[in-house]
Amino acid sequence: MEIRNIIAGAVLLCGLSVSAVAKPNIILMMADDLGYGDTGFNGNTLIKTPNLDQMAKDGITLSHFYSGNSVCSPTRGTCLTGRHHHRYGIWTANQGHLPAQEITLAKMLKEQGYTTGHFGKWHLGTLDKRISSKGKGRKPELNYAPPWLRDYDRSFVTESAVTTWNPGVGKRAKNNAFYDDGKAVDPNDPKLQGGAARVVVDQAVPFMEKAVSEGKPFLSVVWFHAPHEDIAAGPEYLKMYEGHGEAAHYYGCITELDEQVGRIRQTLDKLGVAGNTLIFFCSDNGPEGKAPGGRRQGVTNGLRGRKRALYDGGVRVPALACWPGKLKAGAEVTASLSTLDYFPTIGNVVGYQMPDARPIDGQDVWPILTGEEQVREKGIPFARGGQYSMVKGPYKLLLPEGELYDLSKDWSEENNVAAAHPETVERMSKELNEMMASFKKSHTGADYQDAAYTPVDPWRGPGSEKKPKNKKK
Repeated sequence: MEIRNIIAGAVLLCGLSVSAVAKPNIILMMADDLGYGDTGFNGNTLIKTPNLDQMAKDGITLSHFYSGNSVCSPTRGTCLTGRHHHRYGIWTANQGHLPAQEITLAKMLKEQGYTTGHFGKWHLGTLDKRISSKGKGRKPELNYAPPWLRDYDRSFVTESAVTTWNPGVGKRAKNNAFYDDGKAVDPNDPKLQGGAARVVVDQAVPFMEKAVSEGKPFLSVVWFHAPHEDIAAGPEYLKMYEGHGEAAHYYGCITELDEQVGRIRQTLDKLGVAGNTLIFFCSDNGPEGKAPGGRRQGVTNGLRGRKRALYDGGVRVPALACWPGKLKAGAEVTASLSTLDYFPTIGNVVGYQMPDARPIDGQDVWPILTGEEQVREKGIPFARGGQYSMVKGPYKLLLPEGELYDLSKDWSEENNVAAAHPETVERMSKELNEMMASFKKSHTGADYQDAAYTPVDPWRGPGSEKKPKNKKK
């Protein structure tokens, strides 16, 4: 039975309407390029993440959790829509944009009476029709899709990555201002000095305070910039990691992020809404670089690959969920979950009904989070360039390579068992190819009740990389 139905039955007995019952606040927190092994709750003994570790104790650790892709923009699209990013043309980082026709968490929750805010990195389109941090090739007018035009009441965002200390300046700040409700902030504004995580949370906290004071449930999306390049930590954080050379910047910017996670939770306690707030935390993909070195110090705990790879080191990320009194404190969920699951799971929590039959690729995993079920039903699809893959049950299939791994026995994806399980390869290949065909159909706008919709780019998914045959003379 859905949560909303349970609530409805209870309130009817009391003579109240369902709308009179307080709906939970929703907070989605995400780090940028944080490796699977970069947090204390996943075993790191060097990087100080006490607030994340405490949230793991107060909530549940999602130890087999996947980002939507091995790079950032696609993952962010999956977080907000529950749909694979190829359905709406976000092929990789800094390509495409979030179409207005997509039903997002912000749109869903506004219809449920929520106030909505987005803070930090946006990365789902440009914020100005004339300029982009990625230059003219980003097609800023064509890909203009700011959060204030995507159902957010409040926003404080950058188009793409900024330096993790004094984020208003430096080469990453060129044509990449912070936009405060659509207005570019002066890069020398004092509020942009210091840690990038604090700069963002300085705006998120008043939003939450205002929502509570007005008696409104809120959605607060807080997408941190750390530890994405340019990686820099302030003096007090470098002091914490003296003796570690350049690596201290990586460790320090994560600790600065962690402090702001704690600040958000302290705010919820102070406002008296911690018990009515569902928090999710994850990373958008695996760590940067071919191996740890210099300021690139992310680790994967032995998972194969890193950022930009569809092996688990690129897409399996640290993750948590916390809702005191609703999710068992200190529990671990080992089932495979995904950022695709946020949308349908939160939809269940608030009793949302989709207005159409557009495909949703994620799954309502509330029964898994609560321990009622142990295994997800749907496969988790990935696509990057000409490669695509799927995780389902214990197996992971990669195409076109035809590699199959039993993740329950092969943490590092070293043993290709495709030859021993041809029926599994055939079954998963069929399902994955059907998914890709569905993505391609969605890309045309077939899911939207909008005859005027035109995709920004031609299909760039699997199959598009094939070279045309030479014509006969």
